[in-house]
Amino acid sequence: MGYIKELRKYVGTMPLIMAGACVIVRNEEGHILLQKRADTLDWGTIGGALELGDSFEEAAARELYEEAGLTAGGFRFVALLSGKEMYYKYPHGDEIYNAMAVYEAEGVEGEPKVNDDEGLALAYFPLDQPIPGLQPFSELILKKAGYL
Repeated sequence: MGYIKELRKYVGTMPLIMAGACVIVRNEEGHILLQKRADTLDWGTIGGALELGDSFEEAAARELYEEAGLTAGGFRFVALLSGKEMYYKYPHGDEIYNAMAVYEAEGVEGEPKVNDDEGLALAYFPLDQPIPGLQPFSELILKKAGYL
């Protein structure tokens, strides 16, 4: 069981500060990989929380594999996002304030495939036109990190 799930046993849905990593994967055309989220049914970025002892890069690698079945030769740091704008309330009521490192995956290997129960589909989207069904919080991340 994950660190955040363990904490939730004691604090319920109250806001927590959550350290996490977001991974941007680009294809040859420069399009970014997004996942259709199982909880909100919209398109969102790949990423998640650090577990105890994780570095941001280790969390990025784990989330990339768990959510998209991909591995990366490395990660290029893009941005560190935090503050009141990084508040998020999950559909089931848990509240968090993210402290999030955004990375771009380099040397990506494998074919994208849904690899856990958090996503329903994976697809690449161009950045030079609106992304239909983009989750508002993921849109904020992409804007603050300079992708949109």
